[in-house]
Amino acid sequence: MSSHLDYEINKELGECYLFMGDLEKAEDYYRKAAASNGVHPDPYLGLATIAVQRGALSDALVLYRKAADIEAGDKALAGMGLVEMEQGDAEAAYGHLAAALALNPENLVAMNCIVRLGYHFGRVADVVPYLENYLSLVPGKDTVRTTLAGCLITLGRPEEARAHLEQVLASDPANPEARSLYEGLAA
Repeated sequence: MSSHLDYEINKELGECYLFMGDLEKAEDYYRKAAASNGVHPDPYLGLATIAVQRGALSDALVLYRKAADIEAGDKALAGMGLVEMEQGDAEAAYGHLAAALALNPENLVAMNCIVRLGYHFGRVADVVPYLENYLSLVPGKDTVRTTLAGCLITLGRPEEARAHLEQVLASDPANPEARSLYEGLAA
């Protein structure tokens, strides 16, 4: 059997066991995948996910960095940002999350984290373009549109926020977050 086939089988088994919640088996197969072919980031991303689930954030960061060294993809960068944020290194986290969104504007992990950091740093205006970029690609994503409206309210731009909230409420009149923000604008 070729080493590429070994890699694919072990990676797929790792993903299956991770999905089923069997971290030990998932870890075993991801390690086999990494050993059979060290030129793909996926096994390291899987191992990093396992480390996060176990609360081993320092280990996760090392694994995300290893994945990023192989291929600086948005998942590795978002993972690094998420871990750095949890560890209190907000500045490094922001940089990695912004880099992840530059590669993939639809990475919702990076999007949610960068919005949190935007509020943390008082840089809400800096995150608005990421939200707008996402919506230019996926206009029907109500959660992102509602988040954008919240940011616009924070920035003192209520009319723009109202337009976004009306769009959300037109497609989902019962949306509690959008309804709450909209009613707050009317008060």
